[in-house]
Amino acid sequence: MLFDLPDHDTLYQALLDRNADYDGQAYVGVSTTGVFCRLTCPARKPKTKNCTFYASVGECIEAGYRACKRCHPLQPMASADPAIAALLAALDERPEYRWSESDIGRMGLDLSTVRRSFKRQFGITFLEMARQRRLRDGFETISDGGKVIDAQLDAGFESASAFRASFSKLLGRAPGKLGSAPILFADWIETPLGPMIAVCSKSQMHLLEFVDRKALKTELSKLDELAKGKIGIGKTQPGEQIKGELNAFFDGTSANFSTPLAYGGSAFAQSVWDELRLIPPGQTRSYSEIAKRLGRPSATRAVARANGANQIALVVPCHRVIGADGSLTGYGGGLWRKQKLLEIERHYRTTSRENAE
Repeated sequence: MLFDLPDHDTLYQALLDRNADYDGQAYVGVSTTGVFCRLTCPARKPKTKNCTFYASVGECIEAGYRACKRCHPLQPMASADPAIAALLAALDERPEYRWSESDIGRMGLDLSTVRRSFKRQFGITFLEMARQRRLRDGFETISDGGKVIDAQLDAGFESASAFRASFSKLLGRAPGKLGSAPILFADWIETPLGPMIAVCSKSQMHLLEFVDRKALKTELSKLDELAKGKIGIGKTQPGEQIKGELNAFFDGTSANFSTPLAYGGSAFAQSVWDELRLIPPGQTRSYSEIAKRLGRPSATRAVARANGANQIALVVPCHRVIGADGSLTGYGGGLWRKQKLLEIERHYRTTSRENAE
């Protein structure tokens, strides 16, 4: 089975019915509130367009949602593991605190055991969970024109050096070392599948990636070199355009992306990316099929390398490429995201078929 969850409409009806059959097997993230819930949650039901369904708590957290305080979806994990319960409670009490390994040790918890438990239950470590929760606030302060010190405080960092270190880990340089007259601007975009970073000039988008992609730092370094150090944070017309197009995509109203793009790869890589954009939403291709379409049937591995080098996620839909046997293959944003994107796009495939009829 390619997809473990039923379709969106089935799960939304289960949410309306508070169907206990899905308890522990499906969760809903609500984009308007930023929380995720069990399908049996007694809270007022959101509109279907604001719902994204996930197969695990870990996927919800990695997508940027926080746990609902009415249905307590983290409670089974916390009840099963006292260490998880203690750390989640501590994080709720001090969400702005910069947690460290020594803090975990002082609580009498074993670091390696905690790491394994959080990875197993949530897909991320406790420290990664805490860091992601804080850094977004500081990033948005700078993006809106605020001072670095204000961003540091908004992100809950008492130490300026700690804030610079976390910021540098994300963008490759400290906030004070951003270009004073940038030609490329980074901006933070929230999506139901987790936060993304867009980097745009005033006329084109150069990068769109999920913030937890391992290759992001390397990609940003290349752009920084291209811009000769003139990369900063701010809003641009292409950046605002892609935000609107992503909202429409996740709302189920449009899978069309017309934000102007700036490719940074070889001529062959660019031809692969152009071919990816020709794959209709809701459909998939294999690496070998793309190679044949390009008139290079023996270039399957080169196609795979170009696919992996794509740094404009979703718009250049490398998630639509699967193995020749139909299996999900590697995806820089995580296989769970690839699965969800393909699941979302089934709606567009159905809509397209209905319109054709």
